[in-house]
Amino acid sequence: MEKRWSIKSGVDEAIVKRLAEELKIEKVLANLLVQREITSYEDAKKFFRPSLTDLHDPFLMKDMDIAIERLEKAISAKEKILVYGDYDVDGTTAVSLVYSFLKTLPDTEGHIDYYIPDRYTEGYGISFLGIDFAKENNFSLIIALDCGIKAIDKVAYANERNIDFIICDHHRPGDTLPAAIAVLDPKRNDCSYPFDELCGCGVGFKLVQAYSQKNNIPFEELVQYLDLTAISIASDLVPIVGENRALCYFGLQEINKAPRKGIKAILDLANIKKEVTMNELVFTVGPRINAAGRIETGRNAVALLVSDNHVDAKLSGININTSNTERRVLDVNITQQALSMIDENEELINRKSTVLFHADWHKGVIGIVASRLTEKYYRPTIVLTESNGKATGSARSVKDFDVYDAIEACSELLEQFGGHKYAAGLTLKLENLAAFQQKFEEVVSATIEDHMLIPEIAIDAELNLSDITPKFFRILKQFEPFGPGNMSPVFMSKNLVDKGYVRIVGNNHLKMDIQQAKIQKETFSSIAFSQAQHFDEVLRKKTFSACYAIEENEYNGKVSLQLNVKDMKLE
Repeated sequence: MEKRWSIKSGVDEAIVKRLAEELKIEKVLANLLVQREITSYEDAKKFFRPSLTDLHDPFLMKDMDIAIERLEKAISAKEKILVYGDYDVDGTTAVSLVYSFLKTLPDTEGHIDYYIPDRYTEGYGISFLGIDFAKENNFSLIIALDCGIKAIDKVAYANERNIDFIICDHHRPGDTLPAAIAVLDPKRNDCSYPFDELCGCGVGFKLVQAYSQKNNIPFEELVQYLDLTAISIASDLVPIVGENRALCYFGLQEINKAPRKGIKAILDLANIKKEVTMNELVFTVGPRINAAGRIETGRNAVALLVSDNHVDAKLSGININTSNTERRVLDVNITQQALSMIDENEELINRKSTVLFHADWHKGVIGIVASRLTEKYYRPTIVLTESNGKATGSARSVKDFDVYDAIEACSELLEQFGGHKYAAGLTLKLENLAAFQQKFEEVVSATIEDHMLIPEIAIDAELNLSDITPKFFRILKQFEPFGPGNMSPVFMSKNLVDKGYVRIVGNNHLKMDIQQAKIQKETFSSIAFSQAQHFDEVLRKKTFSACYAIEENEYNGKVSLQLNVKDMKLE
């Protein structure tokens, strides 16, 4: 698929020049900082040297004082507390964090338990079955994590049974909030908390931070939980800016320095022996934790993450690894079926949205399939399957298009929905499926701009290969952790030529040794994934432009710089 390149512009050159001089760095690096709204020495210091003292006071969050008061009352009265969370990475890490913390408090033994709803029998979020479980087992307080912001009927059901709720969520609220004791959600319109991009686990951490602050528990005792917060932030794709950057930065340190037994088990089973970065969290750790809820039950993920001995952790890790293998097989098979459905239907090919339904598709992987289809056809995509007599599924979007708003515009056809700008979940009656497919296509067609349907590569700056020095890369590495809001910088260079033996490796990838003609003799090892279509031209020494990220590549114990080529165009 053709991609559009756009070089970021609009930064103030005077600010770039001043910052470069103040920090004694190259202008191109100062330009990267200004693009990230870092315009002073103090801003840069906070960016390059995050500090946990920069975290906001948790009591700035609406209802936090009420939540802590209710939690203190429950603990002092030895009420039974149920820590309840969704079955995905954000939910299970949040539950693991809050449950682990509460278990360390005096006199809570036997009064704390956790609950993860079953994806297939209960569905997303708070369920009537979960509340019934709480009532039958004498729980009088439920702490809901990464869910609950729209559970108005479920919370009312709990209130009738004398069960109180503290909701810790980060999804967009509806017009009415549930009648819980406290609703912690920085996206509430009436919440003035300074940072509204926390993940569900992040809101859970703020609850724990607030309790500790009120009860004189040293903050140092909470650092051990930042590994879970970092995994959640990475997997939930929230912006790695502000508070999230600090939480991630120190969470990664914790994982690399003293990983909890469950995370160590995952890393060992995945044979990860190098330093863990956001990349490993997103592509190795997160999918395995997610696989538990997709294939069996999210309780398995929590059991792994709260394990306090190596034997249990290893057994739980093996079980989750098996689930992940099964998830991969389902993912490949269902994706292939979905691609065939589109390729064989001209009407579907020509639409500006994709809405697919198959009654037999595995509910646990349809979100992944939606992501794969979005990547392939680059348009808002919804993949649905049948569950409990209804169509239920996941939505994914493309850059700058709010799929949540598009789904909300079809709300009269839906039973329930929730989510974010780029990812959402929904449920509808089977008889409304055809009408929904049509309405969603109409909404997308009327609101999406044509350029949004062409994948964009945002280029941070043009660079000569001679600019890539050890010092340049050393400073660039300090921009980590990378993620939304602080993506790994992408550079563009012109007049490139392969000076080695260009070859096709793996599954359609180009391996090259490239040089900038007439500028530099040194060559850079490069990999261009899924771009073997350029092989003949590159082999004939034709010059090209490329946009790429600079990364380290380890091979046979030797570490070298490598250009990860995102796209290339012949000149």
